Amino acid sequence: MDNCEEVFSRVSDKLGEHLCRIPDGETGERSRWIFFQRQMLLDHPATEIDPTVAELELRQWDGKPLRALPLLRFREDANLDDVHFNTGYDKAAVYSYGVFTAKRNEGVVPRHARFQVCLPTPMANGFMYASHKARDDFLDVYERSLLKALGNILTDIPHADLAIQFDVCIEVLLFENYYEHRPEDYKKRVFSMLGRLAGEVPIDVELGFHLCYGSPYDEPLVRPKDMAILVELASGIDAVVDRVVDFIHMPVPQGRTEPEFYEPLRSLNISPDTRIFLGLVFQGDPDGDKTRIAVAKECLAEFGVATECGWGRTDPDNVAGLLISHLQAAQILDSGQQ
Repeated sequence: MDNCEEVFSRVSDKLGEHLCRIPDGETGERSRWIFFQRQMLLDHPATEIDPTVAELELRQWDGKPLRALPLLRFREDANLDDVHFNTGYDKAAVYSYGVFTAKRNEGVVPRHARFQVCLPTPMANGFMYASHKARDDFLDVYERSLLKALGNILTDIPHADLAIQFDVCIEVLLFENYYEHRPEDYKKRVFSMLGRLAGEVPIDVELGFHLCYGSPYDEPLVRPKDMAILVELASGIDAVVDRVVDFIHMPVPQGRTEPEFYEPLRSLNISPDTRIFLGLVFQGDPDGDKTRIAVAKECLAEFGVATECGWGRTDPDNVAGLLISHLQAAQILDSGQQ
């Protein structure tokens, strides 16, 4: 959509009563998820292209080449203690919250819904844009910078109105061995980082995680064989986070209706206070949505519904149909239909 005002209005009109949280749609420069961060990093005086490493070649699940990206390193004269990345997430959040409250005061946004801010993890930018030779230093600087932005968000937006979601995409791809230079202790690194990020979110702010297989062209980078890795990640997050995780989103590829795909959900080990959202809703497939809900319910008694990933790169003409698909799926859940 063109702007967050349109997002709040259209989503609230169709789904308001079903929504606990509403994000701003990541419109404008954020419409390609973290790609705008790449330009910020390229322009930063402390970074440069690393000519000693190959470009990162991104491929879709079916082998289709997507793009090749030169990777960055820090300049030799950079003092890493003084380097700060201006991520812009705090500025965008504060602006969108102002629009959110205005639409709420007009009666457009429901009173019960919180404003959701979606943030990438440091690994997202670290594995997408940094040379593996510079990655550890890069992750330290980016995490410090991201947490400063988060601190500004927590200062400027009332906690009772706020939900923070961390987008866990690159970490899922690490578990799937998507990247060439994967650290041997990647699991320890992933869970330690997620625990640190979650620890910065106060208990009166809702906290969630979006697990993701990527969708540069509205198609995943990896098509999982089942939900085992997602269950391992969700259970691991619960184990390292010292507060309640309010929600976790888990994607489901289209067409997956076989019971074996959902079977790992039986071993999900999370707090009963954590709400799971399964990304099994697809536009124009009400029968498939109903089947996927029914099959998933055999393995997980309660969950909310969502799409497989965000809508930032989907055809704008699909939005109306996606809203209808969500409404129909929510009605299935409300009615207890199988």
